[in-house]
Amino acid sequence: MLEDIKGNIEKLISLYEAQKQRADSLEEKLASSREEACRYKTQITDLNGQIDNLRLAAAFSGSGDTAEAKARIEKLIREIDQCIKLLEN
Repeated sequence: MLEDIKGNIEKLISLYEAQKQRADSLEEKLASSREEACRYKTQITDLNGQIDNLRLAAAFSGSGDTAEAKARIEKLIREIDQCIKLLEN
């Protein structure tokens, strides 16, 4: 009877360790997925900003120098981005 209890305890410990390893592995995968999602969100935001810049530059292109208008717009966007970052902190 004592041997059966010891065997059951060893089996229980073995199952616990296997589940703990599985949980640790899943936790690592979750952290990795979250980091990847964060990178993709940043990339999407950057690409949307570039699209907006191009649209604004195209809108201003009829009324003057495209390069100058684009430079002004990019400068304004950088300033706005800096203000947003300061507000987030």
